[in-house]
Amino acid sequence: MAAGSRLPQLKQCLIRQNGQQEQHGVAASCLRELRSKACDLLAIDKASEPITLVLAEDGTIVDDEDYFLCLPPNTKFVALAKGEKWSTSSIDGGTAWLKEDVTDVDRVDGGGGGGGGGEKWRQLARQLKDDLSTIILMSEEDLQVLIDVPCSDLAQELSENQPKIQTLQDTLQQVLDRREEERQSRQLLELYLQALKNEDHIVPKAEEPRSEETAMDETDVVDAGSSNSSSSRGAGNGVPLSSHVRTTLKEKSAPELGLASQDLELVYKANPEALALTLNWDKLKTEALQQACGEELSRRLQQVHALNSLRSMSKGKKKLPWGDWLSSKRKK
Repeated sequence: MAAGSRLPQLKQCLIRQNGQQEQHGVAASCLRELRSKACDLLAIDKASEPITLVLAEDGTIVDDEDYFLCLPPNTKFVALAKGEKWSTSSIDGGTAWLKEDVTDVDRVDGGGGGGGGGEKWRQLARQLKDDLSTIILMSEEDLQVLIDVPCSDLAQELSENQPKIQTLQDTLQQVLDRREEERQSRQLLELYLQALKNEDHIVPKAEEPRSEETAMDETDVVDAGSSNSSSSRGAGNGVPLSSHVRTTLKEKSAPELGLASQDLELVYKANPEALALTLNWDKLKTEALQQACGEELSRRLQQVHALNSLRSMSKGKKKLPWGDWLSSKRKK
């Protein structure tokens, strides 16, 4: 073939819509062709064009043909419709599980939504089908939803036999039990440390009654004092948390163990003053919560990275085999 008639080289790309998990493989020779194919594959309405393509890793806008040609194969893109904005909730990298806006979390949140429960377990099952390591990133509520699904239904959804699904549900229960055991251990440690403080008189008598309930009861008195000005200044600037997250943070001990990882990141990266306003907590308690959420998030991501390393070593297979995954999980 003559050099002048050589066909343009195609670049393999992965494309998805903002806030969606499903991605499509596309081969395109230029940025214009990728935009065109993205609109067709993602069924983007003409009224939402022109679309903007950004890197899924960090939101970098890709609008230069030369830059596009320099990108490696299988680069991940997010298609933003006209008027859509990139946000950190679309990051697809170390936190690939974070693919929903806060509004999406509210929609999926299981609180009081009639027939939404049946759809929710299927959505969670699809996440497992894509990557079993998402078990580590799920909330306690999500784990319980999958445990409660009849084994035969879950097997059909995942296209696996029932013995494997029973093993999977047993593993989900182990993860749930382990989190509860960790919560109880932390409670015992806190009680022990508090008892030591009381024995050594580290905490003065006047400060001992400052429990969470007492602080809540004194809110009216505090509002009349110095905190009144800061509360009024921050009004309307709280963190948009779903009802489930609010309940978990306020009512559970070690609440970071009960949250899904996208909620952990939301709390961890929130403005401390806005979060304190939302939860009606003081600054120290809010900062302690954010630190705990950050540590739990880091621990889970380390586990996911370890599993991804196992997957990459499993003879080039796309996914770590179920049996190998479950055996590796038990070693944690």
